[in-house]
Amino acid sequence: MIDLDLYEAKKLYPFQVNTVTNVLDELRKNGANFNLLYQLPTGGGKTVIFSDITKRYIEEWGKKVLILTHRIELSVQTSKQLNAIGVRNKVINSEVKNLNDQEDYNCFIAMVETLNNRLNENDNFIENVGLVIVDEAHYNSFRKIFQFYETSNILGVTATPLSSNKALPLKDNYNKLLVGESISNLIENGYLANAETYSYDVNLHGLKIGTNGDFTVGSSDVLYSNYFMQEKLIFAYEEIALGQKTLIFNAGIETSRRVEESFKKLKHNIRHLDSTFSDKDRKEVLSWFRETPNAILTSVGILTTGFDEPTVKTIIINRATRSLTLYHQMIGRGSRKLPEKDTFSIIDLGNNVRRFGYWQDYINWQDAFRFPDRFLESRVSELEDMEFEIEFEFPKGFEKIIDTKMLESFNIKEDYFSCMERGEKGKNCIENSLLNHFDAIEASAKNLDHALLLQESLQDHIEHRIKHYTKCISKSTDNYFKFLLETYNRQLAQKIRLNIEE
Repeated sequence: MIDLDLYEAKKLYPFQVNTVTNVLDELRKNGANFNLLYQLPTGGGKTVIFSDITKRYIEEWGKKVLILTHRIELSVQTSKQLNAIGVRNKVINSEVKNLNDQEDYNCFIAMVETLNNRLNENDNFIENVGLVIVDEAHYNSFRKIFQFYETSNILGVTATPLSSNKALPLKDNYNKLLVGESISNLIENGYLANAETYSYDVNLHGLKIGTNGDFTVGSSDVLYSNYFMQEKLIFAYEEIALGQKTLIFNAGIETSRRVEESFKKLKHNIRHLDSTFSDKDRKEVLSWFRETPNAILTSVGILTTGFDEPTVKTIIINRATRSLTLYHQMIGRGSRKLPEKDTFSIIDLGNNVRRFGYWQDYINWQDAFRFPDRFLESRVSELEDMEFEIEFEFPKGFEKIIDTKMLESFNIKEDYFSCMERGEKGKNCIENSLLNHFDAIEASAKNLDHALLLQESLQDHIEHRIKHYTKCISKSTDNYFKFLLETYNRQLAQKIRLNIEE
């Protein structure tokens, strides 16, 4: 049992006070059934801000506040702050089956999955909720809760107002975005530490993109576990961060284990942590990391949110990612400022800075909120050269539907250059690609209808090939890509209908 009474309340900085005022003004002005999204960089104190909003909302509106999180650590952290500023609150965990005592509390904090289960059993599980606050609002898991609070105000808070699923933009659930202080302003005014960034060029050939749009853990483990990448990591650490408290982010557990093994051979003080650790072991490792001045902690995903250790001096991104949100979350773990810490180091081993720019760079978050497709496309296009090297990875089990080995035997980029070397038209590679798709479909199809269904299931793979072709010919406008894609699908469907019986 945590003694919340021992927790000292964090006082608000001037910019945080202004934020509280601005948010409450928006709620007053727009009334019920208005959803507001608030953006503030990692380290800007979102928990302190929305805790104060909670207190003032309860005092003014006389209704209850529900706070949603996706990690138990965030729930406990929020509960501590609320308790310290005099807000009676209750954490709804898996052990809480009913709320017979709900009149004793003004605020409830819940993990999204737990609350969803309770609400499906009883949609009045918590009564008189006027405001729902969603921490880390870019996660799509929260959407399932919104249907229960359509007449309440919803306040989402996030460092990166981009949905984790581009097919489900945040603008569908929030009426307005309120942008907080920029990273550069927080640095200039002494609220965040500044970053020195060191980028080491990495050949990302072999990485594959998964169905979530990011590089797959499997292909990342293969690349980052090899001897040369381990050597590059050790060289970068010893050149930039030797003796400093360092946090290393990896894509997969295999890589992180290899990192621990490689560093230990050189007598560096390192430990590994991942999501399979028990709560007890996790706390023990984090306690060691907190208390050891030159500690190196190699981890997988688990420390990107809900983890605050201001003494970290170096962040090593030992992975590549296509997620701007993840990029900022990883770096944010080192941005906390201390009296003896004005700067920290970022070591990039995934060409991420080339993809997203420097952490301190200005980002037009209003543009990202209103036009997420355009915003993401502009950033992806900056890295077409790198993505040109990436192989496509079929979803798990897809080989049972169609012969994926036959499809993987054809590489459109290699075929394009082979055509050019033979003096043929480069566009011949499109015809060769189409024939490869047809052959794979024909070999697996039971009849015409099944063949057309197989074509539909291959759309991601077809798009991947055509994007590579447009890169080969340096003609990658949206209109030309759409024209090629439509033509390709029409011709492939025609070939299927002419050659496969019903």
